[in-house]
Amino acid sequence: MINEQMLQGNWNQIKGSIKEHWGTLTNDDLRAFSGNVDQLVGVIQRKTGETREAVRTFLEELTADGSTTVAKAAEAAREYANRAAETIQDTYEDVADRVRSGYSDAEAMVRNRPAESVAVAFGAGLVTGLVVGLVLRAR
Repeated sequence: MINEQMLQGNWNQIKGSIKEHWGTLTNDDLRAFSGNVDQLVGVIQRKTGETREAVRTFLEELTADGSTTVAKAAEAAREYANRAAETIQDTYEDVADRVRSGYSDAEAMVRNRPAESVAVAFGAGLVTGLVVGLVLRAR
């Protein structure tokens, strides 16, 4: 059963298919459609001489094809989103592994060379302090 929502949802595409199928219809003829399926069927029937049943069948086929297309597009979007989520998860796990490895390496270095580690930390702190001081002084 065809309804107004199905027609209005894909109206431009359906309108083109109707004009292609029944070449005698004009934009003005189809502009009369204001959401009322019976009114649209009546206009097409008057202009083309087709039976109401033939017009309804054609419109139902159009809307069924449109809903199938929408379903296919939704499925494709779902698959893309799933692949993107998997890629993000893999990337997150890779980054987390690298951070853990770097932390372990840094921890091992501090254990093996504590004096050098303190000297490096002191030097980095001193340089950072000087840079921050110069930036604040320049303002």
